[in-house]
Amino acid sequence: KKFGGYGGGYPHGGKRRVNSRTSQAQRDEVIRRTVYVSDIDHQVTEEQLAALFINVGQVVDCRMCGDPNSVLRFAFIEFTDEEGARAALNLSGTVLGYYPVRVLPSKTAIAPVNPTFLPRSDDEREMCARTIYCTNIDKKVSQADVKLFFESICGEVYRLRLLGDYQHNTRIAFVEFVMG
Repeated sequence: KKFGGYGGGYPHGGKRRVNSRTSQAQRDEVIRRTVYVSDIDHQVTEEQLAALFINVGQVVDCRMCGDPNSVLRFAFIEFTDEEGARAALNLSGTVLGYYPVRVLPSKTAIAPVNPTFLPRSDDEREMCARTIYCTNIDKKVSQADVKLFFESICGEVYRLRLLGDYQHNTRIAFVEFVMG
């Protein structure tokens, strides 16, 4: 079974049941079925995390959050019922990867993916498949240096956007390649 991403592989097709017309009682019920997991080793995948929690209840959604390059990340896991979420709390302290995870009752439901941020056409999807996001680029490194670095390892760069501000001493880049 596939977990994560945009709705793939979930029993409910990944569609969220919480929207502006949903009653507060229904929202509270979804929150009671959701746990917050912290201190997740950066090498642990959504699939591995969900596999741990499938042992205590049926998982509806598993959403990994945080910078994938950070040592520790966090996640939200929603179960079909409150019993699954309560049982999941007992997994706090279980070592997954190199660290014991912390499992707490969630204060929020899993936020739905905003469809306006997703690629809408085949061209946009294809462009996304050829684009990488790069962080922690020293401000002394020029756009030409970044382009040369990626072209020497990965292939011809079609477009490069190097972004930064005055508050941070590093920058980020979106690098779009000619070939995927």
